[in-house]
Amino acid sequence: MVKSRSFSIYLLKKGFSAENSLKEHHELIENITADNLPDGATLFLLDKNPSNPWWKDFWKIKTELKQTLKGAIVFLPVYDRCFAFTFGHTYHNLKEESYEYDFGLRSTLNAVDPDKLKSTDILQPENAKRESIQSSNTVNLTFFDFDKDESIVKRISGKVKEEYRYLFSNVTGANSIRIDSKLQARELPELCRNILALYNKDDFKIHFPDIQNIIPVKDPNIISKLNKQLLKVFREELTDIALTVPEIINYQENFQINYSIGKNNSETHDDAHINHYIKFFKSRNISPDEIDIGKLNKHNLNICDENRHIIQSFSIYKSLLFDCEFESKHYHICEGKWYELDKDYIVRLKKQLDPYFKNNILPKCDYKREDSYNKHVSDTNHKFICLDKKNISPKGQSSVEPCDLYTSTDNKATLIHIKISTRSANLSHLFNQGLNSAEIIRLHEESKDKLKKLIGNKDTEIIDGDKFEVIYGIITAKNPDKKSNNLPIFSRISLLRCINSFKLMGLHVSIMLIEDEYDRKK
Repeated sequence: MVKSRSFSIYLLKKGFSAENSLKEHHELIENITADNLPDGATLFLLDKNPSNPWWKDFWKIKTELKQTLKGAIVFLPVYDRCFAFTFGHTYHNLKEESYEYDFGLRSTLNAVDPDKLKSTDILQPENAKRESIQSSNTVNLTFFDFDKDESIVKRISGKVKEEYRYLFSNVTGANSIRIDSKLQARELPELCRNILALYNKDDFKIHFPDIQNIIPVKDPNIISKLNKQLLKVFREELTDIALTVPEIINYQENFQINYSIGKNNSETHDDAHINHYIKFFKSRNISPDEIDIGKLNKHNLNICDENRHIIQSFSIYKSLLFDCEFESKHYHICEGKWYELDKDYIVRLKKQLDPYFKNNILPKCDYKREDSYNKHVSDTNHKFICLDKKNISPKGQSSVEPCDLYTSTDNKATLIHIKISTRSANLSHLFNQGLNSAEIIRLHEESKDKLKKLIGNKDTEIIDGDKFEVIYGIITAKNPDKKSNNLPIFSRISLLRCINSFKLMGLHVSIMLIEDEYDRKK
């Protein structure tokens, strides 16, 4: 009986081969001969000298113990491309720019049976949440709680479709494709031809139509080109680039922001703004043309307390938000990582979100902090009740704020949640806060009773009848006519997820863009 073997296979980019795809100082042995290599194939061998495991000396074991590291890479040219078969821990000897980063995942999606998946690795770019989930039985993608609107599949494993069983039975795809196959060495060129055909197919769009709405960019060449575009816009001091704190800020606490280059710190500001950073490095006799990615990674944005002590610090590069089109594709940088977004997906996202943006019913904001604005609205218009910092959580649970402002309109209890700025982290927190509040109020009578007490026991009938609506009020200086385009891409994705959850609860939700008159650049 022929034994099934595991192969890990990379597809090199056009122009790369055994001659130019290995790192300069690799430790592989070249010009290895082997009787069973297919025509044109080249083999490199990893043959480390035996050494003691660290724990031998740690425990002072007297028995002779030696461990050794063996591996190989076989380069196999097929048509005008070249494949790299890696054995043992040798893949890291490949140059990062030498292979196709979507090869393994795309080929796997085309080959795998959509109802016979075994495991997935999933990433949510919005909050960098990573999950690796396995199933003891073969299942479809819904088992893994994959949300096509906000998650990235980084790796997927499963059994292949019946028509590909003659090639391999199980498949795992990420950067490389990992397969189990009974094929012999002489049959590997034909295997590669078939896998290359798989890679070039679009069949995966039938069973996984939206699985690649958001793709992390890993190719160093593309990242380099995107960084050049970012630097071009930056050096021209255009307004397309935003500077943001890449974590949630509590605007109800006093804080200040400054910038640092080495041991030199800027003056403090109330808010993060790209102009503050530009002004600072110019004061250090650095021109915009001197700014490169290295400096953006070394220069810092700092969050300080009232005594100017640094609480948190982030590189400028990690703090940048920027959308751009490059070679007819749409890209976004968030928290120092580039993502490619499907253009049709962006269009669909706008079409889905824009109808929820309504005319603003609240006054303009001329306050630094949200709590000051909420109090102003309540003080000047008694139709609104300020519930900022109030708590309606059931006994034994953590504090839950019902909303920032409460009112009732059209026989509905209206919960208004306010947030200053269109930062991704802040908005995602806002959207989830509104959803959690609505869920708790509807699930717990104790929370309803606390809400009624906070508003003076009015609107009892509509609250007991679960007649609620939720409004998100976003304070921004951006043009309200652009609606959802004012939000960072991952905030739009987060908002859509929350909207869909409100639909399931039967609650109406809307978004208002409140004009910001406060000078946050000073």
